[in-house]
Amino acid sequence: MYLALYRKFRPATFQSIIGQQHITTTLKNQIFNQQIGHAYLFCGSRGTGKTSCAKVFARAINCLSPLKDGSPCGECEVCKKLQQSNNIDIFEIDAASNNGVDEIRDLREKIKYAPTVGKYKVYIIDEVHMLSAGAFNALLKTLEEPPAHAVFILATTEVHKLPATILSRVMRFDFKLISTQDIAQNISNIFDKSNIKYQPSAVGLIASAGEGSMRDALSIADMCASFCNNNITYDGVIEVLGISNKETIFTLISSILNQDIQKFFVEFNKVVAMGKNLSVISSDLTKGFRDLLVIKSCGKDSGLIDYKPELLDKMAELASGVSTLKINKALQAFSKIETELKYATNPQLLIETTALGLLDEEVKKN
Repeated sequence: MYLALYRKFRPATFQSIIGQQHITTTLKNQIFNQQIGHAYLFCGSRGTGKTSCAKVFARAINCLSPLKDGSPCGECEVCKKLQQSNNIDIFEIDAASNNGVDEIRDLREKIKYAPTVGKYKVYIIDEVHMLSAGAFNALLKTLEEPPAHAVFILATTEVHKLPATILSRVMRFDFKLISTQDIAQNISNIFDKSNIKYQPSAVGLIASAGEGSMRDALSIADMCASFCNNNITYDGVIEVLGISNKETIFTLISSILNQDIQKFFVEFNKVVAMGKNLSVISSDLTKGFRDLLVIKSCGKDSGLIDYKPELLDKMAELASGVSTLKINKALQAFSKIETELKYATNPQLLIETTALGLLDEEVKKN
């Protein structure tokens, strides 16, 4: 059976967890100093490594011969048994579908039993914010004073929904969004290992589309690999994502800022005729204005944006000819309509009128 890339290359060591060194370093130090806590809270956006880190940590604190960085060796008897799907020392609970009092009471009954192969029994409760109020109350006492062999790892994308009584009983770790550069590097490594050919610009586009989530980026990479038959090109990624290339977006942006509304209508209707998602086009325009503002404020060599050298030069030339106020006005206008587009009966008209609203008064009179 084919395994998706994000499953096939799920991190097995602390070193392979990308972009969360502030967390993995703390966890490794706790293992080295034998200061294992009884309850942890991993919170952050989706696809940033919360569950993967929980699984690595669960195996690491049970490993008989941990690696130099504290990671599980994967070779000892305990590691091999914990890697089996039928092991009963690492419990994974999906709180989204097991969120009642009865499930937590059942957990409390089973937690008293000692682990079968390792030193600790680890309970990983994913999407813990989905537990009912009664389930949280049932969990409180156990979470505060679990048996010495029990470790809880709670994971959530919505930490604000957790009761203060739970937050006060756990050691909290905030997972940050992963940088585009780190995602791109990891995807390149995975493609190399999988014998998938790729253009570096295509990988950069996939990484950017992941928006800080490694899992989302790898899911997109999977689709692109299938679409391009394991030879991933920049144009192929654009087709998969349904976005417009940066040259097209630049043309639309420059026509708006240069008050050439005729050119905007012509180019925009070409994009519409290609069947592009209008919400995605609007988002691309918003990002384009943001990038232009970065160039205007920080210069084209700041390293904060990723464009081909020729296009970057054109962006810099455009930015030099318009005011920061004008770019910011356009950025705010297109940012504002992103939500409106979801409910608009005619999204094309909404984008066009937004562009018209950015014309100077003198141009409008004509």
